[in-house]
Amino acid sequence: MLLTLSTTHQPATDLGYLLHKHPNRVQTFALGFGKVHVFYPEVSAERCTAALLLDIDPVGLVRGKTTWQAGATGQYVNDRPYVASSFLSVAIAKVFSTALSGRCKDRPNLVDTPIPLTITLPVLPCRGGETFFRDLFEPLGYKLTAEPLALDENFPNWGDSRYLSVTLSHTVRLSDLLSHLYVLIPVMDEDKHYWFGDDEVDKLLRHGEGWLNNHPYKEQITQRYLKRIRKLAEVAIAQLMEGEDPDAEAELTAQKWQKLAAKKPVTLNQQRMAAVGAVLKSHNAKRVIDLGCGEGALLKVLWEDRFFERIMGVDVSFRALETAKKRLSIEQIPLHQRERLQLMQGALTYRDERLIGYDAAAVIEVIEHMDLSRLSTFEQVLFQFTQPPLVVITTPNIEFNVLFPTLEQGHFRHQDHRFEWTRKQFQAWAERVGKQFGYDVEFQSIGFESPEVGSPSQMGIFTRQESQESQEARR
Repeated sequence: MLLTLSTTHQPATDLGYLLHKHPNRVQTFALGFGKVHVFYPEVSAERCTAALLLDIDPVGLVRGKTTWQAGATGQYVNDRPYVASSFLSVAIAKVFSTALSGRCKDRPNLVDTPIPLTITLPVLPCRGGETFFRDLFEPLGYKLTAEPLALDENFPNWGDSRYLSVTLSHTVRLSDLLSHLYVLIPVMDEDKHYWFGDDEVDKLLRHGEGWLNNHPYKEQITQRYLKRIRKLAEVAIAQLMEGEDPDAEAELTAQKWQKLAAKKPVTLNQQRMAAVGAVLKSHNAKRVIDLGCGEGALLKVLWEDRFFERIMGVDVSFRALETAKKRLSIEQIPLHQRERLQLMQGALTYRDERLIGYDAAAVIEVIEHMDLSRLSTFEQVLFQFTQPPLVVITTPNIEFNVLFPTLEQGHFRHQDHRFEWTRKQFQAWAERVGKQFGYDVEFQSIGFESPEVGSPSQMGIFTRQESQESQEARR
């Protein structure tokens, strides 16, 4: 399997410094699947080309192993030695690791400089054909050519195979190009040769940083990269949707209109947490789960109030939970108090018996990050399976967006929001959910309230309809 990487940046021989591979030497590296050779078929000040050649040993891959694939000979007779696949991604990560991480001691300024680069891959498997190939690379700014390869040149009537011969060109940082290839090559092939673990999410997020979260096909990329393992894909997609505080503009606006003290203003987020905490206390909810707890803003408020006896934070993002741990100084909490506060990684659309038995569930600025198609599943998990006596949900009020001077008309408050509701839409949804699952619901505004468009954030308070006997038994 061959990959070539060329540049016309002058002097073009700087490519050798960026790759940390000398143009005048052939270098060979032994990896678990065979050997990788790096050499330069073209070297001049005007143009330089580096080649990565994979010499895959298909017999060595399965020698001594008991795995089965595609029949008795499937492990030995396959296309892996000849096509760009996850083997190539591993080779890039191992052989070009320094370039992939964006480091170069000899040319530090060049590392962050976009330079003209051209990649050729003679045989690229792509499930989805040329259209999918273009969908992946064109949004990243690449100019490309793709030629379908025939199933058999001697029998043209058989049509084209799923393999393409491709060329990609872009003026881009070398580290970005290698990251694109590392992630997208196995996505096109939709296969991986190695044992697949949970750390694949971290690999995807690390190499997709700075581009994947804005890619129009990020969900397809994530699902294919993670071999369509649903739980891992949901974890990765949720982390990709993390970003800056979506209410930053709302906070500034609220501060201005309320004429808060300049030295210590009360932010909208602080108002929201205070409002949620007050509702929980007014309903005597001493055991609370914070679903989609993020970096622990509400958890910190609840933890510092001794009224709350047991607190559980749940989030799909491992990184957010790590930040919450630091924010709450969990490692410094005495052992006899640690049961009062727990953190758990999990998706909000999956049932988990550990969440049953709490007095209340808080869902703070979370639902707008869900696809509407997944919202009904969330409703069933929360209101039908978990069934806390009290549920507090907050979400942005889209009517308020017209008061943000920098927000373009028709745009959501944050790029990761899948929807934003008017007050009428939120109330209609909440009342429908309450009726379906046996909850009464009331509404409150959070933040400055304009007579015309309402407040920046809106809150629904769901209380389960239950008999007096059930209430006494629960207490």
